[in-house]
Amino acid sequence: MHNEQIVLSARPNGMPNSEHFRTESIPVKDPENGEVLLKTLYISVDPYMRGRMNDRKSYVPPFALNEPLSGGIVAQVISSRSTELTEGDIVIGNLPWQKFITAPDASLRKLDPDLAPISASLGILGMPGLTAYFGLLDIGDPKPGETVVVSGAAGAVGTVVGQLARIKGARVVGIAGSDDKLHYLKNELQFDEVINYKTENVRDSLSNTCPDGVDVYFDNVGGDISDAVLSLINKGARIALCGQISLYNLEKQDHGPRMQGQLLINSALMKGFIVSDYAQHFEQGAMELAKWLKEGKLTYKETIVEGFDQTLRAFTGLFTGDNIGKQLVKVADPD
Repeated sequence: MHNEQIVLSARPNGMPNSEHFRTESIPVKDPENGEVLLKTLYISVDPYMRGRMNDRKSYVPPFALNEPLSGGIVAQVISSRSTELTEGDIVIGNLPWQKFITAPDASLRKLDPDLAPISASLGILGMPGLTAYFGLLDIGDPKPGETVVVSGAAGAVGTVVGQLARIKGARVVGIAGSDDKLHYLKNELQFDEVINYKTENVRDSLSNTCPDGVDVYFDNVGGDISDAVLSLINKGARIALCGQISLYNLEKQDHGPRMQGQLLINSALMKGFIVSDYAQHFEQGAMELAKWLKEGKLTYKETIVEGFDQTLRAFTGLFTGDNIGKQLVKVADPD
């Protein structure tokens, strides 16, 4: 077995590129008592990882230089010295970007491949789906007939947000960056209105698609798009602040309109959140998402690139809008 890992070799200033990473050959480590040897099947790449490449305080420690990056991974047990897991088991965990990983069994959760495709545990039934679920339903709290706007609407989180809002009887407006994405949102996910921020004047389009204002905004992108949405919020609006992907690779501090006055006069709520804030409720959220998925009320799309050597391309593609739905890297098939 030839093992490799991807490490952070330098901290990016702006968009990450190949100069900031290094692929290394490493030995395969035999498991000790309570450990298993894993073969990586799928790697999740997510926008929040960009923030961890900066050496500054955040809700999670930064990646260490010259150490492997890590994130959500689905893997298969190929050798076990665990009483909990056996060879052939499919598991998920927060693991290093390696082809073969030795990990303690306590850091892993066993998956049932018969419940859903194993890749779904990194998307709609995993962190992105739970992020959408708690951010929209707890903070946004959409009511029937209200207008919900979601930016980054064609991503792993945004696609679920829009569908959940429709389940709750709301009217959904999605903002994305290509005609293919808008076609998917409108025709497959049944969003009521869609806006292409790359070809349209977002402020004008929002005025046309939200004639009664905005009641709930799920913010994945920040920047000028969010400034435009917040200018249209209604009395009692709720804003779930999930991500700011438009700002992650800026080389200078961003400056924009100061929206506190808009929040004040509309008695509006803006709340930032991290999905781990809801950790004690994950089981409840996952069960409800799985139920809606089984009933056909939810669907999902994955953008999958193949090959461990394509992991960095998949990651940087998040910031150029290459993906529709969840972006994954397929490293191997299960045995």
